[in-house]
Amino acid sequence: MIYRKFGKTGINVSILGFGAMRLPMIEKNGEKHVNEEYSIEIIQKSFSYGVNYIDSAYGYCSGESEIVVGKALKGWREKIYVSTKVPTYNIEKRDDYRRFLEEQLKKLDVDYIDFYHFHLLDNTKFEEKVIKLKLIDEAEKAKEEGLIKHISFSFHDKPEIMKKIIDTNFFETVLCQYNILDRSNEEAIEYARKKGVGVAVMGPVGGGRLEKADELVKFFKNKYHSSPEIALKFVFSNENVSIALSGMNTIEIVEENCNIASGGKFLAQQDKKLLEKWIEERKRKKEIPCTNCKYCMPCPFGVAIPDIFNIMNYYKIYGLFDYAKKAYNNIGKWEKDERKKANACVECGQCEEKCPQKLEIRKLLKEIHNTLFN
Repeated sequence: MIYRKFGKTGINVSILGFGAMRLPMIEKNGEKHVNEEYSIEIIQKSFSYGVNYIDSAYGYCSGESEIVVGKALKGWREKIYVSTKVPTYNIEKRDDYRRFLEEQLKKLDVDYIDFYHFHLLDNTKFEEKVIKLKLIDEAEKAKEEGLIKHISFSFHDKPEIMKKIIDTNFFETVLCQYNILDRSNEEAIEYARKKGVGVAVMGPVGGGRLEKADELVKFFKNKYHSSPEIALKFVFSNENVSIALSGMNTIEIVEENCNIASGGKFLAQQDKKLLEKWIEERKRKKEIPCTNCKYCMPCPFGVAIPDIFNIMNYYKIYGLFDYAKKAYNNIGKWEKDERKKANACVECGQCEEKCPQKLEIRKLLKEIHNTLFN
């Protein structure tokens, strides 16, 4: 396993971290619960390969993730850095920070948490929760008492907001999105490293979207064994990233990912440039130039126009055929999802009148439905 410095924390972390958001689930009495025995086996298997960082959160796996992580830490605690997150979105008053922290320490069954994040931080939560309620003071107090070792934040906003939060000098590490499909935080990640803030990234395999991207493998003429290998090596090859969290839910995935993280040979600079060129060429030739401005919405018949175009772009640009078909066919499938697939279009034309890109939306919707509908 390869290790990197984690900002100015003085800690070396494994470049692969265990993301405990997608632990294997089983059904009990009609409800979904974490498969504890298998999850513990998977987590400890990663530890045996040298993974020394595990990340959870208050609400993961219906609130069971931290409990299972705590059980998996038995016999390993002194070798592993534990990361979890206070549910910032549930904090209404200053005392809530300590209340959640104490509850999470009990769930994890640990005396301290190494990296305690403000979860899902964006500009609004930062201003209205962290600053307004003086939660940094609470975090500093908990740190002085030894209940947490490092103050961190997980980020979900525009890159300039990430820089703004970093510039407060409140935080030692940041967790943000970064992968082949989403490179919007790339400059902010470099900025964080230069400021001494440790960078962990989530979704290195695109939140599962890149688990099967045959077009990527074909592009490199089978130089790499799988699309997850390409995706992980892409992230690992960015030296501004200290650690990439992977939601591993089988022994096989743990073994594959740990072998990739231990190999030492990541995506060569030449390969990265070839990949960027390939993506740009495919975008130019195949991309539906929807900017997601949503001027076409709401559709009077409920058609999820921007979402559908976005899904089709994954299909056409990255060759994510299985993912795109599944995502499209899941539109409107669940009880609270009121979106409609493309075949709900009655060709009224209102959307085309409003579209700044002058897209032939009605024609595109027909083509997409014929391609993606099972």
